[in-house]
Amino acid sequence: MVPLLLVLLLALILFGAGFAVKILWWVAIAVLVIWLLGFVMRSTSAGGGRGRWYRW
Repeated sequence: MVPLLLVLLLALILFGAGFAVKILWWVAIAVLVIWLLGFVMRSTSAGGGRGRWYRW
């Protein structure tokens, strides 16, 4: 009984980790798209140069 519970617990942990990694990949792709859009659509500054679109 204990080995069966350990195998089920291991399967649950691995499934949860796989799901979390998949979610992190989608978040990384979304951040990359937002960063690229901000980089392309940044406005020009008063001096005629390209301004920074981020605050840091």
